[in-house]
Amino acid sequence: MTAAAPATASVSASVTAEHGNAYNIFILVLTLFSLLIMVLQLLPVSQAEKDLLLVYDNAVCVIFLADFFMNLARSKPKREYFISKRGWLDLLGSIPSLGFFQLSALFRLARLSRLARITRLLRGQAGKDLVIDVLANRGQYATFITILLAGIVLSLSSLIVLEVESNAPEGNIKTGGDALWWGFVTITTVGYGDRFPTTLVGRLTGTFVMFAGIGIIGALASILASLLVSPSAPAEPEPEAEAAPATGASGTPDPGTSLLLGEVAALRVEIASLRASLETSRPPAASGTHLEP
Repeated sequence: MTAAAPATASVSASVTAEHGNAYNIFILVLTLFSLLIMVLQLLPVSQAEKDLLLVYDNAVCVIFLADFFMNLARSKPKREYFISKRGWLDLLGSIPSLGFFQLSALFRLARLSRLARITRLLRGQAGKDLVIDVLANRGQYATFITILLAGIVLSLSSLIVLEVESNAPEGNIKTGGDALWWGFVTITTVGYGDRFPTTLVGRLTGTFVMFAGIGIIGALASILASLLVSPSAPAEPEPEAEAAPATGASGTPDPGTSLLLGEVAALRVEIASLRASLETSRPPAASGTHLEP
């Protein structure tokens, strides 16, 4: 017993951050999306598209930095995550370039470590357990999936519109900022009209973004409503349910209950007979007094 105490203490002292499957899938998809952005940055695209890709890459870096510091804060000791779990690679892959630190683009390859770690975690679970987890945590999955869809639709649509509209003679979406602004006002179904597509591909993309925005806004509204509505109180048991133990499984009275009911009936009969005998033996009340001379 005393020999096992140090081992138990060492195990309890080492704590690493553990997340749910919904969060792990969110980070996994976001990592794949960031690697896709890195590949697109290597392609021969225009300067406006490079600037737009840089905005999305820095936004992903901010999310990864928040994930790194959260994992580091929840790990005890810190070196367990930073060294044993290769958290230093997560930090390198999360450094934003901000447009002037171009060498940080090489650090994006460090995100493969995060991708491999999360893949191992999800692969170690059976498909049935994953389905049960989805059903048990529907709210978390719906929230992360909605955020992912909003980000992917916004980024891809703005890139497509910028590609086709920047080369159109009558186009008014010429820079990455124009495309990003158009994407925001379209996916939120606001549509100011100061920036709009003029080509066929751009208008088809805008139509898709508008329908996707309706679904995303509706999903976010339903998620917010589910958080604000308090859970319903449990139903109180009915009187029939409370009286159920007095009867057997087949609905017939229990033998002990039948005997008790018989004794009560006999007592009622005896009380009634005693009451009748007392009434007959009682002398009649005098109606008045009569004096003889």
